[in-house]
Amino acid sequence: MPDDTDLTPQVPAPPEPGPELQNREQKNHAPLIQLALTELQERRDALQQEIDTLTQRKQQLETEMAASFAGQSDAIARRVKGFQEYLGGALQGLAQSVETLELVAQPVVVQPSPLDAQQSAAEAADQAASAGAAPALADTFRPDEELIRANLKRFLEQPDFYADPWKLRRSLDGADTAVLEDWFFNQGGRGAQPSRGSRPRNVLLASALIAVVGELYGDQFQTLVLAGQPERLGDWRRGLQDALGLGREDFGPNSGIVLFERGDALVERADRLEERGEVPLILIDASEQVVDIPVLQFPLWLAFAAGPGETDDIDDLL
Repeated sequence: MPDDTDLTPQVPAPPEPGPELQNREQKNHAPLIQLALTELQERRDALQQEIDTLTQRKQQLETEMAASFAGQSDAIARRVKGFQEYLGGALQGLAQSVETLELVAQPVVVQPSPLDAQQSAAEAADQAASAGAAPALADTFRPDEELIRANLKRFLEQPDFYADPWKLRRSLDGADTAVLEDWFFNQGGRGAQPSRGSRPRNVLLASALIAVVGELYGDQFQTLVLAGQPERLGDWRRGLQDALGLGREDFGPNSGIVLFERGDALVERADRLEERGEVPLILIDASEQVVDIPVLQFPLWLAFAAGPGETDDIDDLL
């Protein structure tokens, strides 16, 4: 029997390319290779041209910088040297001038400064103002002197128990009217007066003052009473009601008399009155040992100063 290997079909091997086929393929690729070489050559030439241009520009800049720096340095050196020569000559001439200069002592004349003149004028003005302040303050009620003195004289007469409200229904003595005269014509309506010895006497004097001020200002004023405790304010209320014929409706923020325990509240009320164009009349009880300064800024105020013999409210002072 024949062998199995003899039955496998045999595939013939491909023929090897000959020299002619290889030459033909090389001829087909030659144009592509030539085109690639041409492009590379063109790019090389372009790069070389750019390199040459940059090289020339670099050389040109170096030449310009060298020439410019050298020229400027030379010019600066010449200027510095010229200034040195000028300065040396000027100093030498100055030294020669000083040597030949004759120094003569000149008398010194001191003139007063304008500031000194202004200060002297200000001091003179202050002195004049101080000299004229007291008369100006005392003249506050001079235009109404006749009316005030007529009322004070009437207060010395017999009391009118049926007088209209806000008119004094009691009488005063000469010492009381003297206190009011001093307050009106010497203190100008602003100042402290010695206590009359007790709160009822002070309230009576204050009632006479309210009656006179009412004649001067009409409804354009309000009386503000400062006393530190409700009991003291109660004494003031009763005394004013009796001396002026007032009722409870006459006391309150919207009435003619307002009572205060604290000075700051009184100041606020007085400020509001002045804003409305009204005049506050401030009365300070003798028990007030310390009075806030803002209370004293208003045009009309009377403070009663307790005397050494007064023992009123002594328990409050202990």
